[in-house]
Amino acid sequence: MRSSIFPTKISILLLALFLAACQTAQNQPSSPPAVSSAAVTSVETTSVPVSAYAPATAEEKGFSALVLNAGTGEELYAVDADAARFPASLTKMMTLYLLFEAVAEGRYTLSSPLTVSENAAAQPPAKIGLKAGSTITVQQAARALAVRSANDVGMAIAENLAGSEAAFARQMTQQARALGLTRTRFVNATGLPDPKQVTSARDMAKLGLALKRRFPQYAGYYRAKSFAYNGRTFKATNNLLGKVAGVDGLKTGYIRMSGYNLVATARRGGKQLIVVVMGGKSESARDKEVTRLIEAYS
Repeated sequence: MRSSIFPTKISILLLALFLAACQTAQNQPSSPPAVSSAAVTSVETTSVPVSAYAPATAEEKGFSALVLNAGTGEELYAVDADAARFPASLTKMMTLYLLFEAVAEGRYTLSSPLTVSENAAAQPPAKIGLKAGSTITVQQAARALAVRSANDVGMAIAENLAGSEAAFARQMTQQARALGLTRTRFVNATGLPDPKQVTSARDMAKLGLALKRRFPQYAGYYRAKSFAYNGRTFKATNNLLGKVAGVDGLKTGYIRMSGYNLVATARRGGKQLIVVVMGGKSESARDKEVTRLIEAYS
């Protein structure tokens, strides 16, 4: 009797263990659960820094050109307009944008003083010679950037508005995303050499248009052919002002990595253009190409 019952108990126990294992297997998915595209988008926008979306770096002295009808946005001419490029001092269009935004939000007025740190005063040329411990008004700073592309002023703006240049650069990149500049990453406020600071001709055209449309009251800053500060007069870096009919701005840029850059706006016969040339071989070659494009498409 004992010998017949014992195997039966063993069989029952084995059967129970087998059924439990099957139930466990049924409760475990064979592959990870699918994640919705909405969830993926949410993760990307919250966990990936905005700087990750721009190219890692750009082609040194790569040439790009773009002509847009500024009124309609129509593309009239393009050469590698979406290729990664170094902005150089075209960067300062975004520095100006955030400065004007701070005024629009009431955080500053045009007469508000910006304090100059030792770091700002020590920036390399182009500069207007700010002294550590001195102040410059918001209006003076904006004019110095628009006309002379002053690096000491750009740093002073960054440090006053955000506490540090690094924090200000993050704000610049966030604003770039808000404006649809998908190929742009800022890591400094001036455009001084850094391989991580990248953009494209199309993004710079968008930024130039946004700057003039959002803050039309400052259009005269970009048209000015000179800027006076502390007893000195500084000539505009935009050589086309007063020389090419209809040109009314906007911003030049040069570092060795970028070549010669220019975003120019022009109005002729009721038609407004924005012309971008990046990677010019020389200042005169860049200016000649921008002039040619204005003449061809106005």
